[in-house]
Amino acid sequence: MEISGNTAVYAGLSTIRSGQNRVDQSASQVADTIDGRSLKSQSSDTQVNRLLSVDRSQQDLSSTMVDMNQGKLQVEAGAKVAKAADQALGTLIDTYA
Repeated sequence: MEISGNTAVYAGLSTIRSGQNRVDQSASQVADTIDGRSLKSQSSDTQVNRLLSVDRSQQDLSSTMVDMNQGKLQVEAGAKVAKAADQALGTLIDTYA
């Protein structure tokens, strides 16, 4: 019996990679948001603009954190798929070897 490339393992690894990219992008956006807030000056015009933009930045930050959590779950799911495929392949090799 010939065993070709295990597509389930590759799918799991691809899912892990996509999840890691999503987490990296979200973390970068959170860092940019926090860094941008700390760099603003304390003039009265800036304070007014800052208060007006708090709601928007909170919504952006919330959606970014949700996206980061989705990336985490995506990595976990990919790891489970890769592990299950690896175990199935190991069982198959043990059975036919």
